[in-house]
Amino acid sequence: GDVFGGAVNDVSADSSAEFPDRTSMMEVRLQAQEDEITLLKSSLADALRRIRLHDQLLPLLKQQLVAGELSLRAHTVSVYAQELSLISILWCSRVRRNSEKLGNPEKQRKRLDKKAASSANLLTPVTTQSHSSLFPMAAAGKINHKTLCCVCLLGQSIKMFIRGRPITMYIPSNIQNYEDLKMEPPSERLELDWVYGYRGRDCRANLYFLPTGEAVYFIACVVVLYHINKRTQRHYRKHTDCVRCLTLHPDKVRVASGQTAGVDKDGKPLQPCVHIWDSTTLVTLQQIGLGTFQRGVGSVAFSFADSGAFLCVIDDSNEHMLSVWDCNKGTKYAEVKSTNEAVFTVEFNPSDSTNIITCGKSHVYFWTLSTGQFTKKQGIFGKYKKPKFIQCFVFSLTGDVLTGDSEGNILTWGKSAADVKTLGKGAKETFQIMRQTRAHEGSVFTLCTLQGGALLSGGGKDRKIIRWSADLAPERECEIPEKYGAVRTIADVDGEELLVGTTRNAILRGTFSDGFVAIVQGHVDEMWGLATHPSQNIFLTCGHDRQVCLWNTEEHKLDWCITLEEYGLCAGFCPNGSVVSVGLSTGRWLVLDLLTREVVSESTDGNEQLSVMRYSPDGSFLAVGSHDNFIYIYNVTESGRRYTRFGKCNGHSSFITHLDWSKDGKYIMSNSGDYEILYWDIAAGCKLLRNRFESKDREWASYTCVLGFHVMGVWLEGSDGTDINALCRSHSERMVAVADDFCKVHLFQYPCPKPKAPSHRYEGHGSHVTNVCFTHSDSHLLSMGGKDTCILQWKVVGGGVGDSRERLASASSTSTSSPEPATS
Repeated sequence: GDVFGGAVNDVSADSSAEFPDRTSMMEVRLQAQEDEITLLKSSLADALRRIRLHDQLLPLLKQQLVAGELSLRAHTVSVYAQELSLISILWCSRVRRNSEKLGNPEKQRKRLDKKAASSANLLTPVTTQSHSSLFPMAAAGKINHKTLCCVCLLGQSIKMFIRGRPITMYIPSNIQNYEDLKMEPPSERLELDWVYGYRGRDCRANLYFLPTGEAVYFIACVVVLYHINKRTQRHYRKHTDCVRCLTLHPDKVRVASGQTAGVDKDGKPLQPCVHIWDSTTLVTLQQIGLGTFQRGVGSVAFSFADSGAFLCVIDDSNEHMLSVWDCNKGTKYAEVKSTNEAVFTVEFNPSDSTNIITCGKSHVYFWTLSTGQFTKKQGIFGKYKKPKFIQCFVFSLTGDVLTGDSEGNILTWGKSAADVKTLGKGAKETFQIMRQTRAHEGSVFTLCTLQGGALLSGGGKDRKIIRWSADLAPERECEIPEKYGAVRTIADVDGEELLVGTTRNAILRGTFSDGFVAIVQGHVDEMWGLATHPSQNIFLTCGHDRQVCLWNTEEHKLDWCITLEEYGLCAGFCPNGSVVSVGLSTGRWLVLDLLTREVVSESTDGNEQLSVMRYSPDGSFLAVGSHDNFIYIYNVTESGRRYTRFGKCNGHSSFITHLDWSKDGKYIMSNSGDYEILYWDIAAGCKLLRNRFESKDREWASYTCVLGFHVMGVWLEGSDGTDINALCRSHSERMVAVADDFCKVHLFQYPCPKPKAPSHRYEGHGSHVTNVCFTHSDSHLLSMGGKDTCILQWKVVGGGVGDSRERLASASSTSTSSPEPATS
């Protein structure tokens, strides 16, 4: 169907909450079982690998035992043997508990949206103790995940459990006393600096122009006030989940914005509400309807005839409840079920606050409010074809109602005396179509009245904006460029200049004479790929919309954007800064020249999606992490323009999730979907380092692996193994930013090796946060949402001097208990 005028686009915002719970639950159970099988397979592969090693070293062990000497390799065998026993015991108990541990349905449903990776329980890490107690406990079957100990005679280590799987972390040599380490939140904090994007794809009537010179619109949980001449932003940030609708009070100062319900980190539903707030001070004046609305708030409107004393709200429940509220008191005046069909918009009659109109799928309703009771009259289409959707409506200066529909028509409605012959005696007046005006090809998505009585209409398929006289004679028209999509909404700036919100999440500014330019742009689908430039204030993003975008953090604008044949999932800049590599969903990867935007190299590794592109510190190697469980290593020459295969890291039993290079460029640390941490000697031919103890003191050029000793404290107790999507250490090595599954960005100190470490927590995203990255100078942090298509730019403020090595050394000599997490 027509992507702009078709049914899918028209109701995408309204139908998402109406899937049957039974289907969702079955999907959840199926996904959980698939996850379970994946982890069992990977655990078996891991166990077999350890058995092979055990068999190889057993003869050596016997010889050394006879000689009365235990070598380091014998110790390694001991450790592996015990871990193997532990894994088998834990996994047997895990299978038995499977049905009890499926987790919260809401969260599992979100996991289906997010990524096919396993859910898990993270339990408190435990430090190693004497080995003598392990096997008696195992034999007796008395395993407590929180207190289970194991042997490591090679030096002190610590174990954490994810989904019953033990992960051993070796403590670096420079930490004398792990127990006495003190965890504090970082002295640095984040301030929201800029919001990239606009939600036009599936929301309507969400762009207004304020007398202050600011455009007001929303994306994710943030309402943005963007000064179109000064190019500055302010942000209203009191919403706890995605903002869905917006309206401006007749005084042009107050704003009402409604949000969806959402869920908290435990899967409990958060109550949707409407905030009424002052656009000059950003102070919240009223919180309307907390605990009243179901699922979310779809539409809001202020009354006009009484200077905006009332607010009308339509929620996202099955019945689309229509309620009217006293704006000053915040109390409900009246409520009624409107319809089971999708409702797109609501407005008060500007000259009579007792009259309210709603429209949506195949209907337009005229409501009368009297003594707290609603009466409803349906608009009668009569001889005219009933359209599938009534998208929008406005009141003309003469009091007529004009609707725009999915057939491309503007319909003029008026009151008509009842047809007594047809309807019988006592029939009251009806609302009927007085005139049909052909306006657009495809849907009429928006109508906007101008001061003199003229009308603007915005089209779907034809992407046209048409200016009509008061008697609906076309006067002027223009077409917006195809790359911006259809016209979603129009805001009048001064009668001549217009702001146009589009279905491809752009806001355009311009006139009929001069045309339109984009002042706000964004992605239009889920995003995962993020990379910051090694020396300039620019960053690159890519996602499921197949767009690769280069952004400027200083000028807050899109430098360029190209569209690929497949969608991009990861990216990495070459250290010389002249090229960037982008990993795609098919195993293909491209290298782009930043200046010309041309593809200078192209390769394919496997046929599964790529998850990491990471250059070595000197730019001589590129590591490509894939969902086929391999890491492909390339030699890089000619300043990042020529790539030749060097080798392949083969040993992970699940898909690669994260990887980092050592500072000397010889080694790689990697994480996988089944929570493995492996180390590789690249210089020696991509060799797997069997003894992970040897890597405990290695220094890493970057730290993005979510599993590792230095970042163990970022995991909350009771976390799921996929709750943290990404993390990034700052270049100063003082802090680490974390992107989680609950729409939050966290800032921890680095290193962060103890459980329950405190952090600063930041809200703004309305979807799982897929990636975070510091700019080259650590002046800013970028975070990106998955489904919310939003990029947030945070300014890093505060902070002292010194680096992580000094902090770690001083921390190990002090002894205090961990404070409770600080929040921001």
